Amino acid sequence: MISRAALVMAVPKGRTLGPVSKLLTKVGVTAAPDAKGTVAPLASVLSEDSRALIRRASFAGQPLDMLLLKPDDVPTYVEYGAADLGIAGRDVLVEREVDVYQPVDLGIGKCRMVVAGKAGDHSVPAGRMPRVATKFPRTAAAHFARKGIQVEVVNVQGSVELAPLVGLADYIVDLVETGTTLVENGLEVKEDIAKVSTMLVANRASYKLRGDVIGALVSGLRDALTKPSS
Repeated sequence: MISRAALVMAVPKGRTLGPVSKLLTKVGVTAAPDAKGTVAPLASVLSEDSRALIRRASFAGQPLDMLLLKPDDVPTYVEYGAADLGIAGRDVLVEREVDVYQPVDLGIGKCRMVVAGKAGDHSVPAGRMPRVATKFPRTAAAHFARKGIQVEVVNVQGSVELAPLVGLADYIVDLVETGTTLVENGLEVKEDIAKVSTMLVANRASYKLRGDVIGALVSGLRDALTKPSS
């Protein structure tokens, strides 16, 4: 069970967990001692191999309970106050339109959200609205609405690049890092929508009520991100 005397941070599972763990260690987040008084590396405490629902840690002499969640769930826990802090991708924050404070861009998992389609194909389908496949339906619809273009948005959760190849959609809205996967599948970027990276987010009430410890963490992260790696 979580002690509400502890600060609670929601951390996403997946590929950003390693870099996040290293950054938190750099700013002084440490694992809580076990029954024998041994302090394990934070990375091992946050390991996805563990079945523990709550990972015990500390920061600035204060207890810190860490929740390892699916990335899409992190903003929900923070917005509703189940967690004081969280680490979430800007793509999820924009798509979900969550009401949270975003004090620090952590610079982890940098990529772009783009519109992509078949390479060399600039035609518009006749007799119907263009279809756009994406796992970000709200963001995609808003992007095309701003451009004054009516589209039919098709919500898919995986293998988004497949949609134009099998006729499910004319375009996709997806995240890309290098664009290699698009090229390998005969697709190309048509336009950029936004730059995406990982953010520290905070519950608005918690940011006021626990401002001392949260402020110290925010300052530590900002300092760590501006100093060159040793």
